[in-house]
Amino acid sequence: MLSYWKHNKFSILLIFIGILFYWSFAYQLERIDFVKMISLWTILFFISYKIIQSNPNNWKLLAVAGLLFRIVFLFAIPNLSQDFYRFIWDGRMLLEGYNPYLSLPEVWISDNNAPINQAHELYKGMGQLNGSHFTNYPPISQLCYLISAVFASKSILGSAMVFRILIILADIGTFFFGKKLLKALKLPEKQIFWYVLNPFIIIELTGNLHFEAVMVFFIIWSLYLLHKGYWYWAAIALGLSVSVKLIPLLFLPLFFKKFVIGDHKNYNKLGIRSGLPKLLGFYSIILLTVLVTFAPFLSEAFLINFRKTITLWFQNFEFNASIFYIIRWIGYQVVGWNIIETVGKILPMIVILILLSLTFIRKNKTTIQLITVLTLGICCYYFLSTTVHPWYIAVPLSLCIFTRYKFPIAWSFAIILSYTAYIHPDFKENLWMVGLEYFIVLTVFFWDMYLLSKNQTKSSLTSSLN
Repeated sequence: MLSYWKHNKFSILLIFIGILFYWSFAYQLERIDFVKMISLWTILFFISYKIIQSNPNNWKLLAVAGLLFRIVFLFAIPNLSQDFYRFIWDGRMLLEGYNPYLSLPEVWISDNNAPINQAHELYKGMGQLNGSHFTNYPPISQLCYLISAVFASKSILGSAMVFRILIILADIGTFFFGKKLLKALKLPEKQIFWYVLNPFIIIELTGNLHFEAVMVFFIIWSLYLLHKGYWYWAAIALGLSVSVKLIPLLFLPLFFKKFVIGDHKNYNKLGIRSGLPKLLGFYSIILLTVLVTFAPFLSEAFLINFRKTITLWFQNFEFNASIFYIIRWIGYQVVGWNIIETVGKILPMIVILILLSLTFIRKNKTTIQLITVLTLGICCYYFLSTTVHPWYIAVPLSLCIFTRYKFPIAWSFAIILSYTAYIHPDFKENLWMVGLEYFIVLTVFFWDMYLLSKNQTKSSLTSSLN
């Protein structure tokens, strides 16, 4: 024990300091205090960087640090997000036998007959905007909310604790399969800690209770199974990830070359004959998995309500956007009003075209190539989105550790600038800060592209000389 302390005292000291700063973030921070928020955020990123840098091969120490940092939040009420109140509401409605997709919290409150405990407190916590829209959280997310209701139907803090335990378990699963996938791909296993020890992941997912952690677990598990050749199990895992959050649906076309070309250099009859049926089977299993999870809730009213909420998301809501804000500004100059309803219909079509281009133009045959294109695809979607909440970045961050791209890591740091919106009582974004965020992200992105191009040129020259 004494010898261990002697060899690791600097790292242990950093972990202890990190615990203190996470405690301050969890229990002392108010989201309007942006100066304190960004100070804690920056220090925690530095601490994580130094811990990883100092212990590249001591994965046990790094894993314990990641777990301890998460446990700090166990008894905290989220201070940067209100969404968890709606999660609790949906879970308790399910426990009472009600379909959460078919009713609005504001109606239950106005009628004063909500069938769940702490209804008024939950409605006040989630806010009028959330309470006036039908829930759009898919069934596996709803299952997590139900589990919380089973164990804590009368306590908001108890519900938050159950959520947190589920999210920590998901992160442990991501660590387990992520490490195995890195090893299988002959990549440095320490790269998993850019996810596990990333303060953004710890604060946004464990701290603020966003179930992207569960979605990421299923995505990484799916990619590991696919790499090992178990494509049918990979399809089930990916289908479950869709049933946590719908975003992995964007990935589906990008699997085309992985199945149809595979180890072959180009398209050929043998590859198409053997690969195309597997691809169709892969898609079919994903679809079947999603349908099975949605089956208990399916009805005409559900489809109408779910579609309505998704449409509102694309055509009415806006936050922390990049390209859309430029288009919106042009719209104000040309027509004099916000053109989100029109642009919100066009941008998804552009995203689909980009994804199809990535599908057929890029080399996506190997697992690393596939994960690289998944990273680029999801980031293109976010660059064109009208709404980019901080926790969305968990997906590209989890994928980039298997690639040469570092810009999602930079994004996970810069995303804190979006929280300047909370400085104002009326929730007003500081577009200079949003601009700075995307300047940082795009600068690192183009630097990544430059380095990749430079390395490819060197490889080509070496090959030609040999």
